[in-house]
Amino acid sequence: MTGPMSDSNLPLDPRALVAIDLGAESCRVSLLRWHSGEPEITLLHRVPNGPISIGEHLHWPIDRILSGIAEGLRKAAEAAPEGIRSIAVDGWAVDYVRLGVDGTPIGLPFCYRDERNVASKAAAEGIISPEDHFAQTGAQPLRINTVYQLVADSNAGIAPETPWLLLPEYVLHWLGGRRVAEYTNATHTGLVDLQTGNWSESIFKKLSLSLEAAPEIVPPGSVLGKLKGPLADLRAFVDTNLIAPACHDTASAIAAITADMAHTAYIVSGTWSLVGTVVQEPVNTAEAQHTGFTNQGAASGGYCFHTNINGMWILKQSMDDWALQGRTIDLPTLVAQAAEVASIPGLINVDAPRLMLAGEMPARINQELIEEGLEPIADIPGNEPIFARIIFASLAQRYAVTVRNLAAQTGRTFERITILGGGSRNTLLSRLTEEATGLPVSAGEAEGSTLGNFAVQLASVENPHPALPPDPAIVRAWASRLATHPALVTASTN
Repeated sequence: MTGPMSDSNLPLDPRALVAIDLGAESCRVSLLRWHSGEPEITLLHRVPNGPISIGEHLHWPIDRILSGIAEGLRKAAEAAPEGIRSIAVDGWAVDYVRLGVDGTPIGLPFCYRDERNVASKAAAEGIISPEDHFAQTGAQPLRINTVYQLVADSNAGIAPETPWLLLPEYVLHWLGGRRVAEYTNATHTGLVDLQTGNWSESIFKKLSLSLEAAPEIVPPGSVLGKLKGPLADLRAFVDTNLIAPACHDTASAIAAITADMAHTAYIVSGTWSLVGTVVQEPVNTAEAQHTGFTNQGAASGGYCFHTNINGMWILKQSMDDWALQGRTIDLPTLVAQAAEVASIPGLINVDAPRLMLAGEMPARINQELIEEGLEPIADIPGNEPIFARIIFASLAQRYAVTVRNLAAQTGRTFERITILGGGSRNTLLSRLTEEATGLPVSAGEAEGSTLGNFAVQLASVENPHPALPPDPAIVRAWASRLATHPALVTASTN
């Protein structure tokens, strides 16, 4: 292992570490402890999550999320009598909290799926064309991006100078850290200049946004201060550092990949499917924009060059709809039954706008089938596996098209695909992806963002030059060690 280590193969400070992963469906608190010189990661607490409707808008239940995180941290304090060295937070991108003068939220954060962004994106494109925006930032101009949400805030009467924090960094701030935007997460806003790696003064000015409201951009692995507040009174949290890892969960997950990225494509399969590879230089050509790719900061330098594809959101929304009708079915059973489906009427466009919205998903899938000139599926008990098979087969075909485009954009020849995230456990999706792409598919870690979070944390706290970002080689070395340990993630018992 590169970096300072003691003779027992432990870090110089063998206290535990905590990784908090914010997910659109659940938020998780995990603990890394050392046993006989080896790391053991335990999932201690899971907080169910999901957007809530208030009037005509979708929001995130931030108070419930924070309460659940606090409960998970108290469990971590009980489980680690040796003390906790650091806490780091990663999560989904683009959403944020706006802060009042007292530093508390002025309201519930909006969910990126809220339809207010449709009008704000159209208004912004009247000022900065999507082509110019992509050329400046390398970020695909999606309506979910922070930039369009901030414009929507201004249109709703929220003063542009009202400070804001992206969600993972807000949690770190709530725990006592200074107000920042970690670089990998900031690159998802559509507000970071590709050339400087900092906020684009031009875009802020043209869209009448306040640069003063934006937090300072810091590199992954930055120490933001010490844990403060009631939790700091617990014995385990004496002198606990708060660290911004790769705050975007995809960047954290990709940091955990140990394969040769020059010949490996990744699929991060969760609520969204992100299909791409890591490149050293951004690809911000017109063709890259036209084919839906984006350039986001990578934890170890370079860029995560990928495209966003609608993912398990479609399945989860379908399962939620069935559950409301009393047709509850667990995911492993549904996947197994879908594997036995002999035929389906055809494939759907998983990125169709109606499939991005919440509610009545089986009916939305049928609308897509009808528009393709195909027979709809009767939404009755027993037909759930047919819907699931359509979703998986359609995703696999979309992955195949994307990987071919990815090869063309980067000039690379891919030899393998690594699937990360919850979809890595879906053997049917992996098989269908292999058939559609003609490439071998390997399952990475389902909790890849947790591994990457811990890898960046360890590289940060063991960094012999704390004024500099962690060495990418050390991040990869820690990720490799954590990924090969047999007791990687222990299921929570609560």
